[in-house]
Amino acid sequence: MIALSLAEIAEVVGGQTHDIPDPSVHVTGSVVRDSREVEPGSLFVAFVGERVDGHDFAEAVVAAGAVAVLGSRPVGVPAIVVPDVQKALGALARHVVQRLGATLVALTGSAGKTSTKDLIAQVLRSKAPTVFTPGSLNNEIGLPLTALSATGETRFLVLEMGARGIGHIRYLADLTPPKVGLVLNVGTAHIGEFGGREQIAEAKGELVESLPEDGAAILNADDPLVRAMASRTKAKVILFGESGEADVRAENVRLTDSGQPSFLLHTPSGCSDVTMRLYGEHHVSNALAAAAVAHELGMSAEEIATALSEAGSLSRWRMEVTERPDGVTIVNDAYNANPESMRAALRALAAMGKGRRTWAVLGKMAELGDEALAEHDAVGRLAVRLNVSKLVAVGGREASWLQLGAYNEGSWGEESVHVSDAQAAVDLLRSELRPGDVVLVKASRSVGLESVAEALLTGGAEGEVAAR
Repeated sequence: MIALSLAEIAEVVGGQTHDIPDPSVHVTGSVVRDSREVEPGSLFVAFVGERVDGHDFAEAVVAAGAVAVLGSRPVGVPAIVVPDVQKALGALARHVVQRLGATLVALTGSAGKTSTKDLIAQVLRSKAPTVFTPGSLNNEIGLPLTALSATGETRFLVLEMGARGIGHIRYLADLTPPKVGLVLNVGTAHIGEFGGREQIAEAKGELVESLPEDGAAILNADDPLVRAMASRTKAKVILFGESGEADVRAENVRLTDSGQPSFLLHTPSGCSDVTMRLYGEHHVSNALAAAAVAHELGMSAEEIATALSEAGSLSRWRMEVTERPDGVTIVNDAYNANPESMRAALRALAAMGKGRRTWAVLGKMAELGDEALAEHDAVGRLAVRLNVSKLVAVGGREASWLQLGAYNEGSWGEESVHVSDAQAAVDLLRSELRPGDVVLVKASRSVGLESVAEALLTGGAEGEVAAR
């Protein structure tokens, strides 16, 4: 964070100082909510959770070097006390962002946000110092913490924005007003909470409504609901996609033998070839979105293509590809799942596994509401249509729908199997995997199927899935 005195922070957040001998002392380190991340000069933000009260760690964090605690009650050590810690954190982030000389880039979408954010960050940091959302900390707490990690040297601040309802993105954009806003897609993730894709589009479009006239709205030309958002912004509109009408587009898209996308990148400033290190054709759209942002911020087609070709995966359990010594390839994409990302991952598996046996170890997709049965059935059927050698559906009711879809689509009834839990999946795979097989593991975060990938990578029959 840019250095601020405790007195300045108290004024910004409307707080009262307690047990602070010298209010002119500056916070020079990070702003954190996890006591394990405290470093000398930090400001520790104390939240009261369902199981843990951050205030209980106040003495320990000050002993570890924190300058003060931002909390909702006095704690016997230097503290700034406010009525609402979350609102105070947001106010502090807004103040710091206003003082930064950085260009703010915000993105949202139903699928691919984190992977695209990671691509944007890697492309932009090849040009200038860049701070970006770690992992998928894209909510009302994670976003301001990311913004507060920027320093005076930061030139680009890339922020992922998530939403579970109308008004969420508007709130986040008010905390950290973006100059460039990107909407990737409108899918079915969280459709059970929103009620329909039109409601999801309404929520995602709040991002482009927040942009200034001299800003830029980066919109997916291939998604009608996103493209229609052009009418909701006063900013310049830049379209990306495979459509011929897109300002930034891809031609000659193909996959390498290992399943990595290659294409000719077209931008208004020129063309250049890209071959990505990431796996799956779905990353082409993510790359085009990143390229559109980078073009708007002054990078040439050649600079963008080079950075995209060098970019890797920065976030855990997102198409992490690891080959075991015996030649079995494990694709850990278990961080989260929705119908769009499931389809993309299965297509990537099919491309990677040409000439090899392929396994799709899948679990439920959460928060689909009334669409859950149809969507799980469709994913199971797609696995068979893509000639995935075997679908292993893991878990309860939703997993049974995945398996039933595959069973009904298949010819012999041997294309799929339903197992009760992660350990059963590991036991099955350990008994049947052969050198050269490719295994995809994917489900919603709540299922915790990353444990299957991790157990398969440890090797040996003695390894067991860790209890959750």
